[in-house]
Amino acid sequence: MSVNISELTIESVKSLLREYGVVGAGGAGFPTYAKLSDKADTYILNCAECEPLLKLHRQLLEEHTREILSAMRAVMKAIGAERGIVAIKKHYTSTVEAVEAEIGDFPELEIKLMSAVYPSGDELLLIRNMTGRVVAPGALPISVGVIVNNVETVYNVWRALNGAPVTHKYVTVAGEVAEPKTLLAPLGISLSDLVKSAGGATVEDPAYLVGGPMMGTVKSGRDAVTKTTNAVILLPGNHQVILGRRLKSGIMLRRAMSACCQCHSCTDLCSRHAVGYPIEPHMIMRILSNGGHGDRKAVLGSFSCSGCGICETYACPQGLSPRLLIAELKAQAKKMGISAPEGVSTGEPVRDEKLHRVSTSRLCSRLGLKKYDVPAPMSEDVPVCKRVRVPLDRFIGAPAKPCVNVGDDVKVGDAVGCACERALSVNVHASVDGRVSAVTDRFIEIACR
Repeated sequence: MSVNISELTIESVKSLLREYGVVGAGGAGFPTYAKLSDKADTYILNCAECEPLLKLHRQLLEEHTREILSAMRAVMKAIGAERGIVAIKKHYTSTVEAVEAEIGDFPELEIKLMSAVYPSGDELLLIRNMTGRVVAPGALPISVGVIVNNVETVYNVWRALNGAPVTHKYVTVAGEVAEPKTLLAPLGISLSDLVKSAGGATVEDPAYLVGGPMMGTVKSGRDAVTKTTNAVILLPGNHQVILGRRLKSGIMLRRAMSACCQCHSCTDLCSRHAVGYPIEPHMIMRILSNGGHGDRKAVLGSFSCSGCGICETYACPQGLSPRLLIAELKAQAKKMGISAPEGVSTGEPVRDEKLHRVSTSRLCSRLGLKKYDVPAPMSEDVPVCKRVRVPLDRFIGAPAKPCVNVGDDVKVGDAVGCACERALSVNVHASVDGRVSAVTDRFIEIACR
């Protein structure tokens, strides 16, 4: 089944995306249908992919250019947006060439190039750099008439418009693996099974870093690929990136109380502070080092933190982690019912703002990852496994409710979890042919045929 673009409405597109399980293919996995709004006049395709070692978005856009641009056009038609921007880093040369070869057939779209800096993929910074519009602290992009989706999300939109649910996820497998690749993984496959398809680990007892080295989390090989898994990076357990991820906030707080010298470097290199957002990591460190006493405005400013990690991995000369402590502060505030303040305006960008940006190449070297920055060619061969555990809850909103029973036979694309009615939720689908072997509130296990 495919949809006639001329017949699309915003409600029909929303219905399809909810039915076919499309959520943000990265980040928190916000259901894509809920982002669509007729208040948007600009639609941005995010191909920044700014974390070191990640490659799938540039590869996917190069490989499926026309499909992705067609999906952009369809969404813009449905919501009534007039301007579409394809935002790509300028050093993704082959991807830029692929888009330039096709974009002439899409007069409503334009290419805008970005520098190779981190974190250029930050949604708020991307909007500012592409349109000049500033999203106020605590507000959403739609408040300035913009919707942003990454490349794989828009590719999944195209598939949904052609009757295909989200059943697989492109994942870059890199680091200490024999054959770095970008694989088309069935949802629910274990990380260890996925790594086998990249030739297996090249070190004993590796750590599995899911996501990028700046914002990713350490997982077990038993954990499953979800709709938001962009990368699996295998590293030795004693690698600096892994050691940093395993730090506890209590230990870091004690270190901050004894070692933070208030040098201001974390704030100087904070990407959001540089463009005027009210976040000053050094002030948060000062307050936390003094038992929570200090300027309340600085604490509320922590809500503007994107969690990019520059402060801890690049800026701090003492090896401290403002990011970790700010994340803990925000989590505690959430438990207390405190939310991001509204009505706060951004200040003026700092002087020589561009000089505060961090080169992705230098960042990769600083993290000790340069030797892993090698080609990871895309493969459409689906990894083989004995079973999958398809998650029902790994996206923002209400988990899908199981709609199969143990013993049921399912095929790829069959619905195994149904979106909750009158809630932010999407359907979940089988990623393999097989028999349902377990049903829980969190996942559907399928034994593969």
